[in-house]
Amino acid sequence: MSELIVIIVCGLLSLAYGGWAIQSVMAADAGNERMREIAGAIQEGAHAYLTRQYTTIALVGVVVFVLAWVLLSGIAAIGFLIGAVLSALAGFIGMMVSVRANVRTAQAASQSLAAGLEIAFKSGAVTGMLVAGLALLGVAIYYAVLTGGLGYAPSDRAVIDGLVALGFGASLISIFARLGGGIFTKGADVGGDLVGKVEAGIPEDDPRNPATIADNVGDNVGDCAGMAADLFETYAVTVVATMVLASIFFTGDQAVTLMLLPMMICAVCVVTSIIGTFFVKLGPSNSIMGALYRGFIVTALLSVVALALVIFGWLGGSTTFVSTSGVEMTGASLFGCGVVGFIVTGLIIWVTEYYTGTQYRPVRSIAQASVTGHGTNVIQGLAVSLEATALPAIVIIVGILVAHSLAGLFGIAIAVTTMLALAGMVVALDAFGPVTDNAGGIAEMAELPAEVRSTTDALDAVGNTTKAVTKGYAIGSAGLGALVLFGAYMEDLRFFSAQAVEGSVFYGIDVDTLFTLSNPYVVAGLLFGGLLPYLFGGISMTAVGRAAGAVVEEVRAQFKAKPGIMAGTERPDYGRAVDMLTKAAIKEMILPSLLPVLSPLVVFFVVRGVATSVDAFAALGAMLLGVIVNGLFVAISMTAGGGAWDNAKKLFEDGFTDRDGVVHHKGSEAHKASVTGDTVGDPYKDTAGPAVNPMIKITNIMALLLIAVLAH
Repeated sequence: MSELIVIIVCGLLSLAYGGWAIQSVMAADAGNERMREIAGAIQEGAHAYLTRQYTTIALVGVVVFVLAWVLLSGIAAIGFLIGAVLSALAGFIGMMVSVRANVRTAQAASQSLAAGLEIAFKSGAVTGMLVAGLALLGVAIYYAVLTGGLGYAPSDRAVIDGLVALGFGASLISIFARLGGGIFTKGADVGGDLVGKVEAGIPEDDPRNPATIADNVGDNVGDCAGMAADLFETYAVTVVATMVLASIFFTGDQAVTLMLLPMMICAVCVVTSIIGTFFVKLGPSNSIMGALYRGFIVTALLSVVALALVIFGWLGGSTTFVSTSGVEMTGASLFGCGVVGFIVTGLIIWVTEYYTGTQYRPVRSIAQASVTGHGTNVIQGLAVSLEATALPAIVIIVGILVAHSLAGLFGIAIAVTTMLALAGMVVALDAFGPVTDNAGGIAEMAELPAEVRSTTDALDAVGNTTKAVTKGYAIGSAGLGALVLFGAYMEDLRFFSAQAVEGSVFYGIDVDTLFTLSNPYVVAGLLFGGLLPYLFGGISMTAVGRAAGAVVEEVRAQFKAKPGIMAGTERPDYGRAVDMLTKAAIKEMILPSLLPVLSPLVVFFVVRGVATSVDAFAALGAMLLGVIVNGLFVAISMTAGGGAWDNAKKLFEDGFTDRDGVVHHKGSEAHKASVTGDTVGDPYKDTAGPAVNPMIKITNIMALLLIAVLAH
């Protein structure tokens, strides 16, 4: 139990850091009365949205809790509750801090760039450390209670079911938060831009636009609460899936030790992430991205050292582990797998920055295409979004092959664990984005001096890049995490089929020959799984379009009813836009969120109704593979393409020089074309694309839960 104590202490340390960072942020100056008034409106809107969203999710959660209790056990139901509550808590607290840090960042930016950076990043670090700390504590404490407090052996299926249900609870919150927040933020952003920028010709964040407050609220509920729930779920699910594999692959003391390993890795990396946050300081070059990357690089390097301490100091580098299938691995080979995870993380971040950074070819090619019109901008943006899938896929392929050669499927799980062990720092980088975006909006609406807006714009530009980069990280880790879950599905089938008697639903399953392409149900499953990310993305994009259309009508109506808005003599009704979007987002998120939950059940029971249970399991497994493969490409394409479109538009704000030497400024025809591309890319990168992450994993978790229910 001493290892569990160390793990829990590290988790508590992250919460202590979060508490210290909250106090530090809240002690900063909140600016003048007008700034506090604007920030108060954003806080009120964000709180109203999340309260309504979580109320809706709670109604679904109650039904799932009862079903888990009846179909599985009280242990599984409580696990589901723990995962759901902690996931919601991480997002809620993080967002409440970010909507108070925004005004303080704007005020700090009036003093210096370094002061603005410090407040914005520290508030992001609160969310990051809460995600890592709460996820680690949730898994570790529940595992400790089940194995110690209730006297279960680690191999007992009740423990596994409880942990898988915990992951499902986190997944359910994640998909609702990602999708609902994405629909809200992009409905406000797209609708506000279409009327404000394009029709009325007023700048972004202009206080005369009735959708401005809703846009700022959306930044927080989408990019802060949404990303927090997303990576909380990926973190918890990956740790649980690795523990499940350890319990299946190994026996006796080795099973106990290797079930603790993923938690030990995450625990020490929480400490390295905390240390890394103190290295985020502006250097002599005044490079904001350089300061943020310095913190990330320090975290990564220290994490390699910490991993070595765990493997060679605690596990034993020369210790040999033999799985039940005969695969041999040593502590040293598991260390190699962990290093692979760190390398994959770094490469995915680098590739994502290449495709979304303003200084690189992809974004500049979209800006150049904007010179010749709206259509060519859209064509080039789509081309970049498709091209952007190649390098991340190759990185992931190589990572899978190298980790598998070192330690089989369990080695891949350890590689994904080390990827997620950096989640605290990565979420901190992501949450930095909405805070700086809001700070810029507050500076604009409060009519602060131009030099303040210049400082917040510099922070916001980097925030856009960090948001794109962290989405790439989230997608890569989600894809690999889902692969581990698929491995757990396979091993669960192997485990139950070995014990099955004639008449059992698991009787006659040969996992090694289950997925033969000569079986039409396997092909059908692959095709059905492959269509799900596209259908899910299409429904999500349509939802954003409807919400944006409603915003357009609302803003037009206010401009018409109150002519004094444009003259500055009348105040827009910001609350109407926020309330309308809240209702729309909650309504629109239900159907697509249930799609990955119900699809595995439909596939299994439909095929079982017309064929054998063996065919049903084969079709379900093939469906999972189809979801993983297509989901990975859809998510990368959407998020990278959307980020590239966004930053291509930003190139015109400082003046873009085309290949003929002509400079195109804000308001030019080329800039207007780039706004069109950004409008298309917004729901790509902030709604449909990121929401595919939890969609991939929740489908796989549902398959694991289905096996558990059938085994009861």
